[in-house]
Amino acid sequence: MTSDDKSGDDKSRRVEVKDGDQTIAAAEVAEHAGGTIRTSLHPSSGPTPPGSRADLVDAVMDLPEVQASSRLEATVPLGDTESLERLRERTDDAVTRPAGSTALLDADIPDGNDPSS
Repeated sequence: MTSDDKSGDDKSRRVEVKDGDQTIAAAEVAEHAGGTIRTSLHPSSGPTPPGSRADLVDAVMDLPEVQASSRLEATVPLGDTESLERLRERTDDAVTRPAGSTALLDADIPDGNDPSS
């Protein structure tokens, strides 16, 4: 996994899961007002190794800024059941709805994700 900070009004970064030197899944993660994190998950086209999309969700959910937030808004490609299932496992009160070629997930980030609590 790698992450790169990006400049802009909101604090954002890109998180990637790689297989060797090839990016197999990536996410854009941005902090917004009110303790909300917005992320957009982008699996690579073509087949990906099993578990790589769940690994991406874990990498996003384990970021310090996500752990310090209370709400998650995620955009996931329709049909990406691995990512959606892992997001549901890592969040509380998740609600999903279709939006064009994506699914939108709104959920609470549980305090229990923080190992210091």
